[in-house]
Amino acid sequence: MVFRLATPQHPSPTRFASWLTIATVSTIGLLGWPTITRSESLVDLQQLLSSNQCSACDLSNAGLVYANLAGADLSGSRLVRSNLSQSDLSGANLSNANLTGASLAGADLTGANFSGANLSGVNFRGAYLTDANFSGANLSGANLRGALGIPLELISLEQLLLWGNELADRGNYTGAIAYYSQALTIDPDYGEVYLARGAAYNRLGDLDRAKADADYAAEIFFTTGNQVGYEMASLFVATMEAEAEAANDSQSGRGRSNIGGNILNVITGIGSLLLQSVF
Repeated sequence: MVFRLATPQHPSPTRFASWLTIATVSTIGLLGWPTITRSESLVDLQQLLSSNQCSACDLSNAGLVYANLAGADLSGSRLVRSNLSQSDLSGANLSNANLTGASLAGADLTGANFSGANLSGVNFRGAYLTDANFSGANLSGANLRGALGIPLELISLEQLLLWGNELADRGNYTGAIAYYSQALTIDPDYGEVYLARGAAYNRLGDLDRAKADADYAAEIFFTTGNQVGYEMASLFVATMEAEAEAANDSQSGRGRSNIGGNILNVITGIGSLLLQSVF
């Protein structure tokens, strides 16, 4: 009986190249660079990273955190549950793409095209949305809180007021003012919002703006016949004026304390008034 040693099998150049591509992308993933878990989509990922062009690609579950994809063509691509947080997608074409459940938190989406895209459940928190195109996009369940430059057609007055109230309750008056100001671009004659913004300005020590907002709120309430609102705004203005006078009187220690309590009561009443108007 003759025994023969097995001849080592060397992979073909094509098979070796395929193995090398998979090994390289896997190594990149371990280093924290863009990754993808579906082996059949590695070619799509490689195409995107090398050319910035990947129309109709399958990049589901891709890890593309901090990726530089400015101006990329991802039209019609599948990016379900992909992580694009902090990525640069400014000017990118994502028209008709499926991004269901994806994270775009903190991403630069300035001028990006999302027309016709499925954005249900997408996390846009902290993203930059200035001049982004969302025409025909599905935004059901999308989280837009904290996003900057939100197109007015994507957000309701009620959402802005709710977010503003929540920030004011947590002491973030600057953030609350930003939401109230955006709400006033939707309805510039909303007395309760002027009053709420005036209260926030007061907490920041900007008494001139606080008084201006409260005065305008009182004017709106008077014109619309809102007696409760008018009395609240008038009391707020009177209390601020009294506090300013007391601040100049070195003998008004106890009186100043009482006025401070009145300011807090008025601000609490403003919050209740605003909530009633929204809900």
